[in-house]
Amino acid sequence: MMRKRATLASRPTLVSRFLATVEGVGNALPHPATLFALFAFGLIVLSWATSKMGLAAVNPRDGVTVLPVNLISRDGLHWILDNTIVNFTGFAPLGTVLVAMLGVGVAEKSGLIGTALRLMVHSAPRHLLTFALVFAGVMSNMASDVGYVLLVPMGAVLFLSVGRHPIAGLAAAFAGVSGGFSANLLLGTIDPLLAGISQEAARIIDPSYNLSPACNYYFMVVSTFLIAGVGTWVTERVVEPRLGSYQGASAEDGEEVRPLTAEEKRGLRWAMLVTLLLVALVLIGLLPGNGVLREAETGSILHSPFMHGIVFFIFLGGFLAGLAYGLASGSFRSDTDVVKGMKESMETLGLFMVLVFFAAQFVAYFKYTNLGIIFAIKGADLLRASGLGPIPLMLAFIVLTAIINLCMGSASAKWAFMAPVFIPMFMLLGYSPELVQGVYRIGDSVTNLISPMMSFFALIVAFVQRYDPQAGIGTVIAAMLPYSMAFLLTWMLLLVVWLLVGIPLGPGAELYLSE
Repeated sequence: MMRKRATLASRPTLVSRFLATVEGVGNALPHPATLFALFAFGLIVLSWATSKMGLAAVNPRDGVTVLPVNLISRDGLHWILDNTIVNFTGFAPLGTVLVAMLGVGVAEKSGLIGTALRLMVHSAPRHLLTFALVFAGVMSNMASDVGYVLLVPMGAVLFLSVGRHPIAGLAAAFAGVSGGFSANLLLGTIDPLLAGISQEAARIIDPSYNLSPACNYYFMVVSTFLIAGVGTWVTERVVEPRLGSYQGASAEDGEEVRPLTAEEKRGLRWAMLVTLLLVALVLIGLLPGNGVLREAETGSILHSPFMHGIVFFIFLGGFLAGLAYGLASGSFRSDTDVVKGMKESMETLGLFMVLVFFAAQFVAYFKYTNLGIIFAIKGADLLRASGLGPIPLMLAFIVLTAIINLCMGSASAKWAFMAPVFIPMFMLLGYSPELVQGVYRIGDSVTNLISPMMSFFALIVAFVQRYDPQAGIGTVIAAMLPYSMAFLLTWMLLLVVWLLVGIPLGPGAELYLSE
């Protein structure tokens, strides 16, 4: 049975040929850092060309005619030399991600995150195992890539241990980790990163615009249960029946999911205690009308130091909980171990900082040359002339993002070049940057599961081959395509309902800009 299924999956069908083409196109693209360097250079040339052509646009907000600024000029060269370092160090996502990752690094190095995920899945009743696995996959996104390397193979072992097909368990975990990338009950490192990019793009239109990392939080919370529920249904009604019964080795012949040790349980108790104490302190600072964490003059929570400094609380929560777990479980023996966890988290960001350097120049050039606002005005005029309302526009943007995601896997890299174009364009139509970012995150998530360009796709194929040696890319795509389509359709439906009801996407994050 296994051999027949793998053979069918490996036939060169129309879908497999299309995906092979996507893979080839994606592999032919330069590295994202190189792309941004080329984009930045292209903007320099384009600023010269458009200034010579006399390109102009009238800003509908103030009636001022906007002209391109030529970077191939004496003043342009001086601006580049004066601002290259500032563009990099002042790029909003850089500092927020570095600070957040310091805390997450401690929690991950201590073993807290991995142990918490194991507990979440292990303690679930058997009839809720699938839901718990997908839900844990979604939650793992707060800690970067730990879900791919820990939870996905664990899902296969768990299903095998209860007599279910291991590839179905692997698929369920992968669906939560990757397809549910834009959902969570907690803020993670991706939230301040995307919000920072969105803020830079929004300031092309409004230089004073600020975005909170929590700007999509309400939508993320609802999406968490949506993805967990839909992922459970697809696993049990579509994927698992298609796979049939597993004919390979039994759970006793292979690896097992290790139960929690006494030390790990003690570590979790201490981590929970510290987390509750931190939450209590935050509530003490927020609940009273004159709370220390509220805005001093108005008592507002929305514009409070707490909301502005939420990245610090992400750092503090990860650091304190990780420290408590590490000391109680014995995984941390000294302060050197704690610092090592921070250091290792910074090491993983080396490539990110290279990418950010070039992305920051691209975004800064786009803003300084006025090309960002000119293209936004022209694009907004075209969309306005189309007569499309908010629902068709946002659904089309989801589909566009999902297609681009097939060829370019990095969420931050895609958003760094899409945000300066689409956020100003939609702002001129009256849509908030928070809404545009939230819609982008849907499209960025749903095709992760079937994109060969997703950085962990090859690892997923390797995991599948443990249980089906003849499996390949086509096998994985065939297993994950139902999740991708189900997530796309149900997430679109949720967005339509959200737009019709008019619920804010997060604290103070309205759907439309106020006049």
